[in-house]
Amino acid sequence: MDHYDPQQTNDYMQPEEDWDRDLLLDPAWEKQQRKTFTAWCNSHLRKAGTQIENIEEDFRDGLKLMLLLEVISGERLAKPERGKMRVHKISNVNKALDFIASKGVKLVSIGAEEIVDGNVKMTLGMIWTIILRFAIQDISVEETSAKEGLLLWCQRKTAPYKNVNIQNFHISWKDGLGFCALIHRHRPELIDYGKLRKDDPLTNLNTAFDVAEKYLDIPKMLDAEDIVGTARPDEKAIMTYVSSFYHAFSGAQKAETAANRICKVLAVNQENEQLMEDYEKLASDLLEWIRRTIPWLENRAPENTMQAMQQKLEDFRDYRRLHKPPKVQEKCQLEINFNTLQTKLRLSNRPAFMPSEGKMVSDINNAWGGLEQAEKGYEEWLLNEIRRLERLDHLAEKFRQKASIHESWTDGKEAMLQQKDYETATLSEIKALLKKHEAFESDLAAHQDRVEQIAAIAQELNELDYYDSPSVNARCQKICDQWDNLGALTQKRREALERTEKLLETIDQLYLEYAKRAAPFNNWMEGAMEDLQDTFIVHTIEEIQGLTTAHEQFKATLPDADKERQAILGIHNEVSKIVQTYHVNMAGTNPYTTITPHEINGKWEHVRQLVPRRDQALMEEHARQQQNERLRKQFGAQANVIGPWIQTKMEEIGRISIEMHGTLEDQLNHLRQYEKSIVNYKPKIDQLEGDHQQIQEALIFDNKHTNYTMEHIRVGWEQLLTTIARTINEVENQILTRDAKGISQEQMNEFRASFNHFDRGEAEFARIMSIVDPNRLGVVTFQAFIDFMSRETADTDTADQVMASFKILAGDKNYITVDELRRELPPDQAEYCIARMAPYNGRDAVPGALDYMSFSTALYGESDL
Repeated sequence: MDHYDPQQTNDYMQPEEDWDRDLLLDPAWEKQQRKTFTAWCNSHLRKAGTQIENIEEDFRDGLKLMLLLEVISGERLAKPERGKMRVHKISNVNKALDFIASKGVKLVSIGAEEIVDGNVKMTLGMIWTIILRFAIQDISVEETSAKEGLLLWCQRKTAPYKNVNIQNFHISWKDGLGFCALIHRHRPELIDYGKLRKDDPLTNLNTAFDVAEKYLDIPKMLDAEDIVGTARPDEKAIMTYVSSFYHAFSGAQKAETAANRICKVLAVNQENEQLMEDYEKLASDLLEWIRRTIPWLENRAPENTMQAMQQKLEDFRDYRRLHKPPKVQEKCQLEINFNTLQTKLRLSNRPAFMPSEGKMVSDINNAWGGLEQAEKGYEEWLLNEIRRLERLDHLAEKFRQKASIHESWTDGKEAMLQQKDYETATLSEIKALLKKHEAFESDLAAHQDRVEQIAAIAQELNELDYYDSPSVNARCQKICDQWDNLGALTQKRREALERTEKLLETIDQLYLEYAKRAAPFNNWMEGAMEDLQDTFIVHTIEEIQGLTTAHEQFKATLPDADKERQAILGIHNEVSKIVQTYHVNMAGTNPYTTITPHEINGKWEHVRQLVPRRDQALMEEHARQQQNERLRKQFGAQANVIGPWIQTKMEEIGRISIEMHGTLEDQLNHLRQYEKSIVNYKPKIDQLEGDHQQIQEALIFDNKHTNYTMEHIRVGWEQLLTTIARTINEVENQILTRDAKGISQEQMNEFRASFNHFDRGEAEFARIMSIVDPNRLGVVTFQAFIDFMSRETADTDTADQVMASFKILAGDKNYITVDELRRELPPDQAEYCIARMAPYNGRDAVPGALDYMSFSTALYGESDL
């Protein structure tokens, strides 16, 4: 309904006369309206931070009225007058009434003056008009609106409740179950509807009003007693109250629709948030695991025993085999979850997921990198530690061994150093004790190394943190202390021995002097005896003369030697006198030498006997060397004649074989006569052999009188015999060849001339030599030359001709290429040549160059041989 018209006769707007009458008839209605309308107004005014106490008084200046309209419409009204005069108040109320009229409501019989004057009926009528327009008119349910729409909504919502039957806006609400049903329908958790009774309206109404005020933000607009105590509650008051429930719950319906939409959104968000939570938890767990694991991997605190370190290595291998692989899976799953989540967020237009500080995929990757970095060196460290412990065990064992050996060696040494044996010793015993002591000092010095090694091993064990270092150090210290003590005792004993030695040395000097002079004299005598009896091998007179001279020089030294002998014996006699005089503890043999005066005299006598024997031996050897020299000269004189004779004869035979005097038969006769004269020379050779045998028997190995040895003469003689025989045979063969091949004497003479004088090019000469001297003896017989010459004149393929053919194919080069062979020859022949030709190595060589010259020679070389 758009306006407040007392003339209207519809259900909810009675005529003004009725209104007044009603009010007069039932003051309770006015009371109910005043309470309800006041509460309704305050439910809106509190949004602007104010309220009214008295409905007819608080709207009189129009200010709160204008404010109420602004709050419920959401629009701004004209600026109010701030003056306190009546005219200002009327102006403000008119602005409010004009705004109501502007919303399509016709205000009949309601003027600004009545409101300003505080007319209760008019003020309540105006507020009802506002409630109708702004709280009820816009209600619409299934094509019914306003009051009918509100009634239909109430009936629909309470239909399931058997004790509720809403037919109007007065007595249908008296038992309070209607209000309770509306609340329970929308908010079942707020009211236990099953416990309500129809015959307890006060409880029902108070329950509904209290719950509405507390949970639904609907102020208490009526008192339960007023409703129960009135035959017919005021309709306007009930409608106003019920409209508040409608607005509360219809808003809830919209909220429900919105909620559904939001639920969908939230469901997506919740799922995403769950994924985020899962990611965060998985990331946290993984990071925590990494955080816990890294210190374990970085903990490089070594263990004392191999067993403990082996266990660490086993733990690490378990970690690699059992504990890490699931974490690798988790890390992979984490990245998959992160990517899936980001995809879902992108598809649902949500902002990308940003993990909390320190839990980014990159952070996890960094942490993982840190883990693997820590892990990287760990196994190597473990193995190094195991090796270190192995080394420690080895060193500790080495320490124990060396310490045991040393301790065993030092056992008893302190007692030995503290004995006073030197007090009753002779000087020789003192000397012996000193020597023994020196030997001990050498031994002690040698053991210094072991002590230093023991200390060094102990130091190394300390540096390598050996767990049992204290006991090692204690043992090492004990050894070092004992070593220092041994050093001190050694020094003390040396001083005592040296003191005692000095006391006895004075007495001992003569023995010492005797020993010093007797020894070299004794050595001289032994050397002289050895020299005098020395066998000698000489080969020349000069050598024997040298030995004789040396012997004469030796004889000249004998008088001085005899003086030295007497002096030495004098020392010994003096020692005897002193020992007798001073009764010192020096009696007996000389402690410094075993050479007695008796021995010296004996050896001296022996030397004197050996001298004339040596004289005799030297004279005999001198005579033998003179005889040898005669034999050398005799052999040399003969050899110097025979040697040149053989040489001359060899040269003559050579000339005979070259020159061509007469026929082959003439040459043969000449050579045979020559052979006879040579054979007649044989007795001289035999005589020389006899002299040579004498020289050998005299064991003469050199001869300065000739350069010819018997071996030279024999070889020369045999060569001479062989050469004359071969030359005769060659002429005989020439006669045979001449007769067999029909070669005339003139041709033979030409061949001989060619053979004697041929001078070919170097390559050609080499070729001919390979034929005529196949065994590389450096000798070419005329027979071989004749064979060659007779073959050369025949018309056959030769190595030269083949070589010349290859040279044509090669374009006059010294080599031929693979391509040229394949181009110029049939395939089989080309490949045959390629397979067998050696590479050409001349300066002008190119890649693929082959040596056709050697190949051509080889083709004929084998058959020629």
